[in-house]
Amino acid sequence: MLTVADAKAMDIRTMADLFKDHINPGQFHFMKLLGFHKVKVERAEGMFYVDQNGRRILDFFGGFGSLAFGHNHPRILKARKEFQDEKRHEIAIAFLSQYAAALAKNLALVSPGDLDMVFLGSSGSEVMEAAIKVAERASGRKNCKIVHAENSFHGKTKGVLSITDSTLYQGEFKLVGNSYKVPFGDLEALTRCVQSHPDIGVVVLETVQGGGGIIEASTDYWRGVRALCDRHKVVWVADEVQCGYGRTGTFYAFERHGVIPDVTALAKSFGGGKAAIGAMVARRDVYMKAYGTPKTAMIHAHATFGGIGEASVTAIEALNTLYDEDLIGNSGLVGSYLIERLNDIREKYPTIVKEVRGRGLMVGLEFHDFSRTLPLALRPMVAILDDKLKGSLSGFVGALLLRDYDCLVAFTEYNRNVIRLEPPLICTHENVDQFCDALDNLLGRGIVGIVKDFIKTQIG
Repeated sequence: MLTVADAKAMDIRTMADLFKDHINPGQFHFMKLLGFHKVKVERAEGMFYVDQNGRRILDFFGGFGSLAFGHNHPRILKARKEFQDEKRHEIAIAFLSQYAAALAKNLALVSPGDLDMVFLGSSGSEVMEAAIKVAERASGRKNCKIVHAENSFHGKTKGVLSITDSTLYQGEFKLVGNSYKVPFGDLEALTRCVQSHPDIGVVVLETVQGGGGIIEASTDYWRGVRALCDRHKVVWVADEVQCGYGRTGTFYAFERHGVIPDVTALAKSFGGGKAAIGAMVARRDVYMKAYGTPKTAMIHAHATFGGIGEASVTAIEALNTLYDEDLIGNSGLVGSYLIERLNDIREKYPTIVKEVRGRGLMVGLEFHDFSRTLPLALRPMVAILDDKLKGSLSGFVGALLLRDYDCLVAFTEYNRNVIRLEPPLICTHENVDQFCDALDNLLGRGIVGIVKDFIKTQIG
């Protein structure tokens, strides 16, 4: 068997062969197309990866929002090392865990209103499953139905996959089938749906749609959602797995709208970039309706790794660091600067960049369809191919940003023309300048230059 030392010393060709043979050959195809397969990350610190050649790669991908603290934050490493050195306990199923209890208390303290009952899991999908289950039971409806939004993403496990609006991810799996779908941000459509179906007991919405292309809804919409759910005694679940934890400039994205859901969920950066941990947080009355008696308490109790010791310690230290270093404030401040600079670039290249949107350090940069970037005479001929070419320009730009400028970006699931920017919340104005200067220089090549240079990467 290969050892840890073998893995550390592995060359890039062997890594590629093992990935194709034992992990996901189809995914490797896309990594190769973007040039990502040539990078072996040797270490990572702060805002940067360091590859096998010593190249420092600026991380504006941020693991889809999983790296609020950047890579290997020293406070978080120290807390984990102390936990290991003192040989503290990990699995506390038979006994109470002081670490899970402290983490739950801290999360209740930073959550608004009476969001104070916590379920700890290992992933965003798991805590969203917990959120759906507690909401469904608390709704009191038999054969409870759930409303979700178009272009939603709530996870890939079977329950939340049923309310994830993707034919690709849903495939031909047999899903729960107890849901209705409405346009995101359309209060009238949501109201009609709830009023027409008295069996609806739960409304599930991302506060900011990440996979949908960084899409927000208005404050009037969210206040309307709260009022609608109150009026019809429907439980509102706010999915904050990606947009929460300070990413948009407030701890929860819904806080800026002056509303509080009945249930919410966090993951991604909750583990400080070092632990797989997530949390469902519910209002006490909602939780107690679902699991408040000895008879019902174990229906959805913590799983084996829910609240595992080192993960909880990591999350405790991360939460304290988030507030001690005012990373939420930094997200708002630096995020505004990033959006300002990107809008300057949009104005400079209006035939390439369609829109900049987002808040804090959760930003979407949308490119025009390919035909719109070309001279007027060529547009009608290419327009018929726009659907097939959708995502190509964002892919070209992402590949060249990595190859020529040492910058890493992400993409979105549904609108493939969007580059997703979710850098760590430790991001500085200087990091923004480095990224935006690179993007400006790259777009200055023009569409023909960008396409030619991308083709060269494939030939090379």
